[in-house]
Formats: sequence, structure tokens, C-alpha cells
Amino acid sequence: MRREDDFQERRKHIANLTDQELYDRFWELTAQVVDPLLEMGRKNTTPSVERAVLLRMGISSLETQKIVEGCMDKGLMGKGAGHCVYKLSKELGISIPEAGTMLAEGKGWDTVAAAFKGGKK
Repeated sequence: MRREDDFQERRKHIANLTDQELYDRFWELTAQVVDPLLEMGRKNTTPSVERAVLLRMGISSLETQKIVEGCMDKGLMGKGAGHCVYKLSKELGISIPEAGTMLAEGKGWDTVAAAFKGGKK
């Protein structure tokens, strides 16, 4: 099967553009494709991503699962598990690992929820 050459027909709408206009058009179209992907990444997360964040914060692997489950149970997954640990740490003036241990033990969730509802960042 041979494809008919229709390149000249398909390029009519860009034939009179300068190199700079073609360059700008390329990046405009690229943004249209990539922007929704970036937006999804900002608004959506997964338990495995959240566990990875917690591990990089120095939380033990045994505690990460419990913290992520706590975030899901409390409706805080959209805030991010690491952000929850950070909030508790700042609210109570304790270290990140201490805050992680507290949340893994089921303590401090009310404080975290209140911190987010209070509008503090």
C-alpha cells in the first residue's frame, strides 16, 4: 500500500509563516499538549508516590504505609502525605521523623486536619 503524498496540501495553513512564527507555533502547540498533563500531576497523586515522598523525608518504610492510609482515611490525600507530616511538625514544633511516627501511630491527625482548615500554609 502506497501513501499518497499530500504534504503540500497539509502544510498550506503554515506555509507563509516565518521561522520565528513556526517556532512560536510549535511551542504553543506543545503547551496545549503538555499543560493538561502537568495539571493532572499537580492535582492527582497515588499512594506509591506519597510513600516515596515520605521515604525521602526520612520516614521509615514501616511508617509510610500507615501515614498514607491515614491520609486516605481522613480525606487529606490531596494535600500530600509529606505535607501532612510537615504541618504536624510545624504545629507542634517537633522534628519531621517525630511527626511521622506520631501520625503512623494514629496520633495528631486532628491537629493536621485543623491546620489545613485554618488556612495556614
